[in-house]
Amino acid sequence: MSIVKINVLTVPEEQRETLEKRFAARAGAVEGSDGFEWFELLRPVEGTDTYLVYTRWRTEEDFQRWMAGRGEAAHGGEQGEKPRPAATDATLWSFEVVQQAAPKQG
Repeated sequence: MSIVKINVLTVPEEQRETLEKRFAARAGAVEGSDGFEWFELLRPVEGTDTYLVYTRWRTEEDFQRWMAGRGEAAHGGEQGEKPRPAATDATLWSFEVVQQAAPKQG
């Protein structure tokens, strides 16, 4: 089954709009990558300043290939002037999908 990577971003309230605009501007940056299955940017609703960036991949190797190539560029690996990060902290969580369900068709 798939693997899930969740990037946990601490984003001060005054940087939320900046973060969301940056993700909107990157549309298409990961979608064509081999093994990519899903992306979601999750905005906190109440009680936290933590955003979650959810991606699902066919295999760990697919994720690592993306990180070594386009992912590195998307995460600030390119040379040149870089804008100030919108997040003040980031942690990457990794999971294997062991069970899943979808709505019944019908």
